Amino acid sequence: MASKISEKVDSGLLDRFDRKILDALARDGRLPVTELARRVGLSKTPCQIRVRRLQDEGFILGFRAVLNPEKLGRDHVAFAEVKLTDTTEKALSAFNAAVRLVPEIEQCHMIAGSFDYLLKIRTSDIRAYRQILGETISALPHVGNTSTHVSMQAVKDRAF
Repeated sequence: MASKISEKVDSGLLDRFDRKILDALARDGRLPVTELARRVGLSKTPCQIRVRRLQDEGFILGFRAVLNPEKLGRDHVAFAEVKLTDTTEKALSAFNAAVRLVPEIEQCHMIAGSFDYLLKIRTSDIRAYRQILGETISALPHVGNTSTHVSMQAVKDRAF
């Protein structure tokens, strides 16, 4: 099976065992180290050392639970295009800092295009989204205007 972690990442930093470890952990971050070692073809101690090194070097940022938004009543997803009134570095920094404080904003991407940012917002329903848009997102620093796209279905929603 070919590794999902790009061979280009190698450049001397990652060998095939490192890439196998990253692939396995991307699929199941709760793998016990003994099972991880078995899957990648290493013994337990060298596998543990590699995982620790991959964490220390920033290839593994952490481990988290993937929650079910539907069961948590947060299955409404909308994407908001945001155009700022000011795009100086100071304005961008202010907007970025404010976005990080809004729990409903699941993702924020600066975009090269006809608008400045694309936000992924998760709420309980369209009413809750409208309230967040009107009271919170529109009030973020330097927001000039927004345009909303409502997701009808998530076809694929994972990093790897």
